[in-house]
Order: sequence, then structure tokens, then C-alpha cells
Amino acid sequence: MLSCWSFDSDILRSEFQIYPPKDWLVGSSLPSDFNPDTIQKILNELSPESVRIFWESNKFEGLTDKVEPWYGTAYSIEKVSPSRIQAWMSSAPNENLHLPVPNVFIPTDLSIKNPQEKIKLPVLLRKSSYSKLWYKPDTVFSTPKAYVKIDFDCPYVSNSPETEALANLLATLLMDDLNEYAYYAQVAGLHYDISHTESGFQVTLVGYNHKLRILLETIVNKIAKFEVRPDRFSVIKEMAIKAYQNFKFQQPYEQANDYYSLIIEDQTWPWMEQLEVLHCLDEEDLAKFAPIMLSRAFLQCYIAGNIEHEEAVSMIEHIEDVFFKGSNPICQPLFPSQILRNRVVKLGKGMNYCYSKEGLNPSDENSALIHYIQAIIVGNTFGTTADSGKRWPMKPILDNLKVHRDDFILNVKLQLVALIGEQAAFHQLRSVEQLGYITYLGQRNDFGIHGLLFIIQSTVKDPGHIDSRVEAFLRMFESKLSEMKNDEFKGNVNALINMKLEKHKSLSEESQFYWTEIISGTPKFDRREAEVEALKKLTQQELIDFFDETIKVGATRKKTLSVRVYGNQHLAEYNSQKSEAVQPNTVQVDDIFSFRRSRPLYASFR
Repeated sequence: MLSCWSFDSDILRSEFQIYPPKDWLVGSSLPSDFNPDTIQKILNELSPESVRIFWESNKFEGLTDKVEPWYGTAYSIEKVSPSRIQAWMSSAPNENLHLPVPNVFIPTDLSIKNPQEKIKLPVLLRKSSYSKLWYKPDTVFSTPKAYVKIDFDCPYVSNSPETEALANLLATLLMDDLNEYAYYAQVAGLHYDISHTESGFQVTLVGYNHKLRILLETIVNKIAKFEVRPDRFSVIKEMAIKAYQNFKFQQPYEQANDYYSLIIEDQTWPWMEQLEVLHCLDEEDLAKFAPIMLSRAFLQCYIAGNIEHEEAVSMIEHIEDVFFKGSNPICQPLFPSQILRNRVVKLGKGMNYCYSKEGLNPSDENSALIHYIQAIIVGNTFGTTADSGKRWPMKPILDNLKVHRDDFILNVKLQLVALIGEQAAFHQLRSVEQLGYITYLGQRNDFGIHGLLFIIQSTVKDPGHIDSRVEAFLRMFESKLSEMKNDEFKGNVNALINMKLEKHKSLSEESQFYWTEIISGTPKFDRREAEVEALKKLTQQELIDFFDETIKVGATRKKTLSVRVYGNQHLAEYNSQKSEAVQPNTVQVDDIFSFRRSRPLYASFR
């Protein structure tokens, strides 16, 4: 059986010239023994007498005397005169030509610290009116590295499109200001990021732990003493404007996703409004906004890896000292009334909502559909009495309560439906019906509210037709679930269990998993293990009942939202759809923000 290799022929050709045949595949990557004599011999050859200089310029046109035979390139060869070499050697180097200064970020202590306690899951190590610190020492990877995440919750960020745009500029300018300084940290394996979030901004550091605090304190001081540099502001602002303007050239399925977020998520602002205000903003606006943004804040912190808990506490205490302490503190703690979170619109039971829009790019032939099923149910579940330990049916719980929105059993049912349906949907909607190259079925999690999401982009069919084919698929999938053999059901359950039991591959991957739990307000760090136990107890009939109540076409509790973006191939269908009679239990959404204001919201986890 032959293997198919992909390679760069030019690189491989150079490998043939340099290395013997037995080393062609390894090339320069073959390890060898350390030999200081060989290294010194090579260094001794690096002298002005042995220099070879290649000079390419169109100034030499007509002045050459040779032609390279393969590509016909004109060239000449001449020796560097001894007098010129002597002049180079006798000339004093320019003061601006010097070796780099020592890199303070290169770690010199790579020892692995032994945590006092074998903490397997993150713990809330410290809590104050200013911050929370979650901590997990590295008990898995045994590397001299750490992961630090600081989330600045600043409620003034999400007040308006203007504050959103200003916060985005501020985060980008902070990264820009630190670029030259932090380059040396990145060279030494210490990476950082400052990113704008829906409620403020986040600082992330990943890499060798030994010098990490130096970079962290520099970033913290840069934020605390932020100053706008007018020359860089104009550059960053222009880049931001171009980025927003390019939104209209997004693929239709990306545009549909933007509309979906505006409909479902409270306190989100259209990019068009942010672009509009961005044109009017100047450096003075940002200089005034930065202290207002930081005037009230709460820090959510996570520190993991090769760091002892005393070090972790000391880091956060230092950050609190910079922002919250002193005679004239930069930040004040949040009032209870300011602890607001982005909440999610509650769709009506048994209702279908539809939002249609013409594509922003008139030359794009593609249309797109997002078909979303909000999979929150009210129904009988099971609990355990404190005295007997027996399972007993609980009364129906209102579906906006936290306890019923992050239930392990409900979560794994939805995950299993998505897993079984993914391949079936791809086969039917893409391979058989050939509706579109982009065909996706998967889960959606909006601030803890779970759902099932179809995404299809097509040039051959309009979104209304695709929507009807999605419902036809769900009818077919209903039969598939009920006719599924027990062995096939168990095979799918085991496949999902194996996915959950797969170990994290790095400290960063593990930390991102735990951080998602923290920032979403559902710190169930043993989620995967608990969901595996729930999967082991799940029966096929329970899965069918969940599907029939939540996802099945026509189910009385089903909640559906369709977002349709029409490309230039389907504008006739877009215009005709406007005049069509609205089907029973269907709401045509014309104004996103009027609709959003009219709907109740799910409670926030945080």
C-alpha cells in the first residue's frame, strides 16, 4: 500500500544536495552529539576574509558578464579586495550596532514544584470585594509552565455601541503598546493576550512560570497608566474601521450568525452602529473613556500550573494594590446592581420565529440558513430524597430556573442527539440532497442556554426551501431514533463517553476547559465525569422521549428560530416570501430590537 506524501519540491531538492541519501528524510532535524570543537571551528570561519556577499539590484542591468543557464539570470562574480576587507576590520562599529541586551524573560529556574496538596480540580483560593481567585496546581503535565487569566468585569463597557467600540480600541492599543517589550517574552516562550469581551477585557499569560510575573506586572501597570498615543490611535482606528467595513463581505452563514446573536443575546450591538460611531471617535474620547471604564470593576482570576498557592495569592494581591488601593484608587468595587450579565431571550413554547434579510454583499450568490432549536424543557425529572435515597419524580420546574438549565442528564441527551444526527444530517442534506457545501449540525451554548443548531449555505436553493428540508430531515431522524438497534444506540453512547474521557493534551487546553466553567458561572469542574455517569444510565427510550418533547417537528414545547440570509440568486424568493401568509404558531420577526425587548429573558448563571 502506497502512502501519499505532500512536500515542497524546492525544499526536498535542497535536501538532496546537502545530505547523503540515508538522511534525506530527516535533513537538518537529525540530532547529533554536542561537539564544542566543531562549533568553534565554524565560528572561526565567520570572518571578513571568508565572507561571501550576494547583492541583487536592478542597478546592475547591462553591467554583468555571465548568464545562469537554468533560468537565464544575468550575474557577475568579483572578489572583495584585501584593502576593502582591511578597511572593514579597522573601522570602529557604529554605536547603534550592538548585541541585544540580555533577555530578562529567559527562565533560569525550570524546577517542578510539588504542591502541598494534590488538588485535582480548581479551588476557590481567595475571595474579596475586588476579585475571586481560582487556583489549580499542575498535577498532570509536570512542565515548568503556568496559565494565568484575569477577567476585568467593567459594566460601563456594554452601555452602548460607542463604549463597545472604545473598549475594543483600548484592548488593541494595549497590545500594540506592549508589542516591542513583550517580543522578548514571546521569544523566551512566554505568551500573552489582551482581548475585549462583552463585559470588559481579559488578560491571558501562558508559558514558563519563572519570569511570568515580570510580564504580568508590566501589563498591569500599562493598563493602570494607560495613555493614548495619537499616532498609534489613528493607525489602530483605521484598522478597526476597515475590519468593520469588511463585515459586509462575510459569508452569508456568518452574517446569519451575527443576526442570530442580536436576536438571542441581550445587550449586544450591531456592527453597523459600532462602525458609525467609530468614524466620529478620536484619541480624546478614548482618553476620557479609559478611566471611566476602570472606575468600577471586579476581577475573575484563574491561575494554574507550576505555581504555588502563595505565589498565586501574591499575584492577585499585587493587582488589587495597583487598581483598588491607595489614596486615589483607579477602581472601586462593583455595586450589587452592576453585576449584570448578558442574558438570553426565552423563545415561546410551540412557536417558530423567522427573521429574513437580504445578503449584505450584492455580488454573493450564496444564501444561508440558521435553524436553531432552543432545547430547554419543562418536564418530570428525578431527584433523591435526603432520607430514603429513593428516586422520585419531581414536580415540573419552571424552565428559567438555574437548576434545570445545567442538568447533566438533559445536557447529555442533547449532546447525544447532536452526535447521532451530525453524520445523518451531513449525508442527507449535503450528499443526497446537495443543498450546500457548508452543512453543519451541532450544539449551541449561549451563556448556559443550550440548543441544537443547523447551518446550511447554498447557491442552489433559497433559505425558505432549505428550512423545509431541515424539518423533513427531523421527521426522518425521528424514525431513525425509534428504529435504532440497541447495539447501535450503545455504540453511540460509548463514542460520546470516549470523547469525554479523552485527556487534556496540555496545560492550556485543561485551563481553557476550567475557565469556561468559571466564566459561565457554572463551576462544575467534574462535568465530564458526571456526564459520563449520566450517559451510562441513559436509556434509548429516555432519549426518544427527550427528542419527542423538545426537537420533534410539531412538539408542543419546541422553540425554533430560523435566520435566513438571501443571496443574489434568491432575491425573487426573498421578495415573494414577504407577501406569503404567516403559518400558524409562526412569528415573522421584522425588527430585531423590538422583538428582543418584547421577550422575557432566562436568568443568568452568574
